[in-house]
Amino acid sequence: MTFYEVITAAVRDISENGYDPIRVDLWLQKIEEAANRDLVSTDTLDRTLRASLETLYKRYVERGALLKYNPGVTRFSLDKVKPQLRAELDRRIMASAQLIKMNREEAIQKTLRRFAGWSTSIPQGGSEVVDKNEVKGDIKKSLKQLPFEERRVLIDQGHKFTSAISETLATDNGALAAVWHSNWRQRNYNYRKDHKERDQKVYAVRGNWAQSKGLMKVGPSGYVDEITKPAEEPFCRCHYEWVYNLRDLPDDMLTDKGRDELSKLKGGSR
Repeated sequence: MTFYEVITAAVRDISENGYDPIRVDLWLQKIEEAANRDLVSTDTLDRTLRASLETLYKRYVERGALLKYNPGVTRFSLDKVKPQLRAELDRRIMASAQLIKMNREEAIQKTLRRFAGWSTSIPQGGSEVVDKNEVKGDIKKSLKQLPFEERRVLIDQGHKFTSAISETLATDNGALAAVWHSNWRQRNYNYRKDHKERDQKVYAVRGNWAQSKGLMKVGPSGYVDEITKPAEEPFCRCHYEWVYNLRDLPDDMLTDKGRDELSKLKGGSR
């Protein structure tokens, strides 16, 4: 029988006969077996996950789309950090696979707990007032939502991966600051209020070369290490655009020495 057929038979049996520990244990075993049978295999999910993240790797690393978030960084610089970015890909694949596995196990256990909890409410001899459709709907809820949750995990892990490799590139190339970009204007996007408030704000990278030379200072928004990172929180789609040059910093993040340095550079270019 399919998972849904097993649930139907289990609810009917307990409704007609009432709670019995041995009977319930048998159904719990059948429900768990049917759930594992009917769900997409873990091997298939692993292949889907790997393919999804490797597609992102090709787009952002092999084809250079990561440079969009790192204006001023050259293709040569991106190629130099490929080993670190590839390592991040492998790490993200392992972490994502483990997360999907844990979510799946949790969904099955929730299903079993719902059935066991409901069955204890049925008196010996059964009950004629059980709304079987409602009971089945409640018991199946966790597994019914699982494919949707697994897709959300794939998407979320993709954002986390992109954010991580962008930060790796920025760190390796001496970024001075980062501009937060929120997608709060995107239709139907369930954005976080504090992330919306960060939109377009500039956060300094602590201890960067320009700060060490007294050319820049931390701005009113603070440092990148004082807030959560883009995509760090579940289902966050925000991203950083990294800043590498003094001329791209807001004026209130430049020191007098930094302004003098910029003036010299502009004079030299003229």
